Amino acid sequence: MIRINLLGTPKAKGKRSATAMPMLEAGDAGSPKLKILVVLAVTAALNLGYWYHLDKQKQSIAKQMSVAEQKNRDLADVKARYLERQRQADSYKRRVDVIDSLRASQAGPVNLLAMVGQTVNNTEAVWLNNLKDNGGKVDIEGVALSTDAVANLISNLQRTGYFKNVEMKESYQDDRVKDMQAFLFTLTCEKAKS
Repeated sequence: MIRINLLGTPKAKGKRSATAMPMLEAGDAGSPKLKILVVLAVTAALNLGYWYHLDKQKQSIAKQMSVAEQKNRDLADVKARYLERQRQADSYKRRVDVIDSLRASQAGPVNLLAMVGQTVNNTEAVWLNNLKDNGGKVDIEGVALSTDAVANLISNLQRTGYFKNVEMKESYQDDRVKDMQAFLFTLTCEKAKS
């Protein structure tokens, strides 16, 4: 058998080497200046690539900022228009509320007269001479053919719900009427809170 020494080292005779590993020599890679230059070039290339990446991010962020600022300006204009319209709507609502309250105040005496008129019409033998609205109270003066008719009027007025308290101030027989009985009466009615 023929043996060839590929390692290039002479083999010791008589001893067998247990760790015979092949070795490969690369040779001289160059001078240390060249190695430093290569490291600096690679570092510069990596640094330049990283700078280029950061520059692209900066430009992208700048574009996004300009778009966001434009959108913010547009939204600020929309908000200003919305607030102005809201103020106009509030002003309009206040005006409508004032008009509605004036209409309600205007219709208040009409409602009172209609309710009292309907109640008197539904009560037999009672006629009104005078009706005075004093804010929270209403004074009613009238003529009835009997005291029962006055009592019926009082109960009918209480049933309307418009008054919380109806009291008779006075009731007396009218001496001027000779042919029949006639009673003059005065009622004080306290309005219910509505």
